[in-house]
Amino acid sequence: MVAETKGGFLISQIKRIGGRILEKIITQSNIDAFNGAQGRILYVLWKTDCIPIIELSRKTGLAKTTLTSMLDRMETSGLITRLYDKSDRRRILVVLTQKANDLQAEYDKVSEKMNEIYYQGFSDGEIEQFEEYLNRILNNLEEEIK
Repeated sequence: MVAETKGGFLISQIKRIGGRILEKIITQSNIDAFNGAQGRILYVLWKTDCIPIIELSRKTGLAKTTLTSMLDRMETSGLITRLYDKSDRRRILVVLTQKANDLQAEYDKVSEKMNEIYYQGFSDGEIEQFEEYLNRILNNLEEEIK
């Protein structure tokens, strides 16, 4: 193993600085319907709409308590609704509204810009390899919390 590794530290720094840049791009794009953290929730819902809160928590990496308060604000602003699952009334499903669906194109532009920044100077092969490594790290971490 390498004498000194800093992968976790570097990932934390990338997340912190990337979050600031994301907020800046959202502001510059005059998007006021959601912030960066809410964008992460919307992104997951655009991929898989109408999912239980617990699954949304897992897919976003947000604690259920944090997610619940964010969903309250998103529901108030008309981005999502919460419905009881007809097959199990104890489960609450999170569903996108038309307003949120109409924002996907704007989010995709912001996401594209972030990818351009992240991968500036990388070849396609390097991007694939890098993301493969990140997925391996993510899998290692997920196995550890099981």
